[in-house]
Amino acid sequence: MTLLVDTCALVFLTAGDGGSQAATAAIQNAYQGGEALYVSPISAWEIGLLVSKGRLRLSQSPHRWFELVMQRASLLLADMTADVLVASSFLPDSPLRDPADKIIAATAREYDYTLLTRDRLLLSYAEKGYLRAISC
Repeated sequence: MTLLVDTCALVFLTAGDGGSQAATAAIQNAYQGGEALYVSPISAWEIGLLVSKGRLRLSQSPHRWFELVMQRASLLLADMTADVLVASSFLPDSPLRDPADKIIAATAREYDYTLLTRDRLLLSYAEKGYLRAISC
C-alpha cells in the first residue's frame, strides 16, 4: 500500500502527534516494506497559506520547513500532472469544496494511493468508496 500524506496529517505528524494506531502501523509497514510515502506539491502551497494567515506558526520559513520535513521523513513529491488537475474537477459525488482537497483526492485516485488524513470530508469521501483512506 502506497501512502499519500495530506497536509493536515503532515502538520500533525511532524508536531509529534503519533496519530492513530492504524496510521502508525501503515507508516511503519511502508518504511519496512521499502514503500515510498508521498506528499502532493499542493501541500507546500497549503503550508505557506496557513502560515500567511496566522493559522500555523513555524520556527522557520514555510519553504524551509517543508523541505526539511520532506528530507527527514524521506517523503517524495507526488506528480501533480495536468491529468490530476483536470480529474480534480470531475470527482464523482464529491462533497469537497477546497481545491487543495480536490487535488489531493484526485492524486490518491489517479495513482491508487491510500490517503493518510485527519480531514473529515476526505474521510467521508473514502467511506463512500471513492478512495482509500486511513484516519490519523
